Amino acid sequence: MRPAASVRALRWPLLALATLALLVICGPWWSSFDPITPDWGQAWLAPEWIGSHPLGTDAIGRDVYARLLAGARLSLLVALSAGALALVFGGLYGAICGFYGGWPDLLGMRLVDALTSVPLLLVAVVVVTILEPGLLTLVLVLATYLWLDVARLIRAESARIRGSDYMLAAQIAGVPRGRQLLLHLLPNLLGPMLLALTLAVPQAVLVESFLSFLGLGPGEAMGSLGSLLAEGAQDLQQAPWLLLAPTVVLLTLLGSLRALANRLREALGVSHE
Repeated sequence: MRPAASVRALRWPLLALATLALLVICGPWWSSFDPITPDWGQAWLAPEWIGSHPLGTDAIGRDVYARLLAGARLSLLVALSAGALALVFGGLYGAICGFYGGWPDLLGMRLVDALTSVPLLLVAVVVVTILEPGLLTLVLVLATYLWLDVARLIRAESARIRGSDYMLAAQIAGVPRGRQLLLHLLPNLLGPMLLALTLAVPQAVLVESFLSFLGLGPGEAMGSLGSLLAEGAQDLQQAPWLLLAPTVVLLTLLGSLRALANRLREALGVSHE
């Protein structure tokens, strides 16, 4: 794909993400309501497109718009933290496996395959049992789940780069292996690592929402997107707007991130295994 075409292809996903980011960052100044403090006199208000509660209120009078902005901010914070942690560990792991090849690569990737077969819920329950439930625990659960896909992608690119002409020239010239890894391999993995992050973040948002929906997240009081979905599902018959608003935001966020990752993959020419 030509560079100009790549930029045009990224335009709409970036615009959608920029809009969401603007709402999340600037939202607190656009709403005068506290997303946590209840207001019993304002319970179950339907959406008022021109009124003070554009998305309505919940069972205890909290403004859905304010809670939605706070929930999206929390979900993105957790997803970005988990994605960055998975990128550091999975990226280094995959880069080393692909760079050295042979039995280290074989054993390393068989370990990844074995860990991939472990169900996510089992990982979540074990980590939550060992540690106290909270944001840090949730980030660790997500990172434990995400680094495996990151390692696969980076390992494939590392193995491809290892066979390139400039890496072969460095080997023939007698450049030490550590220097090859630091000066030749890792700089050329920056693009694939950026792609791995854009793939990991929407996956983290989706898994966080799933775990929070099941009650394994940071808690209903903090109100991530998954918690808002769980609350909306419980009150669906009486207040369908409680489920509709977080669903639209979650689908828009996931779709934009996935489209951005696909366009970035095409621009970089990276295959995702």
